[in-house]
Amino acid sequence: MTDDDIQSDGGATKEEIFGTGDAVERARTPPAQRLKRMYDIYVRTPLLVGWSDWRTRIGGLGILFYILMGTVGVLIVPSPQINEGPNFLGPFEDFSIITGTDYIGRSVGKQVVHSTPAMLQMALAGIVFAIGLGVLIGLVAGYKGGTIDRALMTVTDVFIVLPGLPLIIVIASIYPPRDPFLVGSILAINAWAGLARQLRSQVLTLREEDYVEAARAMGLGTPTIIMQEIMPKLAPFILISAAGAATAVIVASVALYFLGILPFTSDNWGVMMNFARLRGNAIANPGHAGHWLFLPLLALSGLTFALTLFSQGLDRVFNPQLRARHSKTVTDDEGGEP
Repeated sequence: MTDDDIQSDGGATKEEIFGTGDAVERARTPPAQRLKRMYDIYVRTPLLVGWSDWRTRIGGLGILFYILMGTVGVLIVPSPQINEGPNFLGPFEDFSIITGTDYIGRSVGKQVVHSTPAMLQMALAGIVFAIGLGVLIGLVAGYKGGTIDRALMTVTDVFIVLPGLPLIIVIASIYPPRDPFLVGSILAINAWAGLARQLRSQVLTLREEDYVEAARAMGLGTPTIIMQEIMPKLAPFILISAAGAATAVIVASVALYFLGILPFTSDNWGVMMNFARLRGNAIANPGHAGHWLFLPLLALSGLTFALTLFSQGLDRVFNPQLRARHSKTVTDDEGGEP
């Protein structure tokens, strides 16, 4: 790193921090040094910056808790069984079933744990579908331009104006989804369009930058330029959008299952809440079966809260000055200069 790259605060330029500096210089860097720098920029520094912010720390730990509950928890906690206890047993009335039971004597707490994998699968499917398609279309349309741009943006605009909820209801009625991954994909069917248009507008500006021109002059292909020169600049927005997409899919799925619009093909929090409303009359008589409705609602609130905090903390993770402060590579480079 040259003296021109050093800022007055001892940090580095935004291009240097995000790995989008001169393409020729990076091409001449030894592979081992380049790998070390990539680890510092994309792994070590984000972790250090993220851990220093309470929102990212709490949100990340919360997300990790739900992931463990949906993977390890289902192996540790036994599956809920009929007649584990009296019907509609309240919480803390029997410490062998501390969370209470439903209308057929099944533990409500066990149901929450064993419903978590389906929720995580729907969230993951929503992220993969919405973010994957939005990033692909947005980057290609913005970088290529011309006829490809117009064609892709025409399709994007069609999905933007389509009403999301009615479209989801129609699709679910014609082809009832039975797999959580399919449910998540359907719920995100038009969520990609807004992201694609936003990314496209940013790529239109980034493709004119000097480092992109240098990469083109070196003869690098379009996929290489997009992945190495443009994607790092868009990573903050994409990751924040991924957290938002997961939250939207989870909330939408619970709401549609609770209302009975989606078929009850797998255990999840929305199905539990629907049964609590219909079989336990939990809304009109919360003292009788309110715990059956409250526990999955609490699990839903905790997961969405963790995702929201995590997405807010990502702004700090991708702040160039904070990344420079925590970057070991930048410090080493500065210390090695005469």
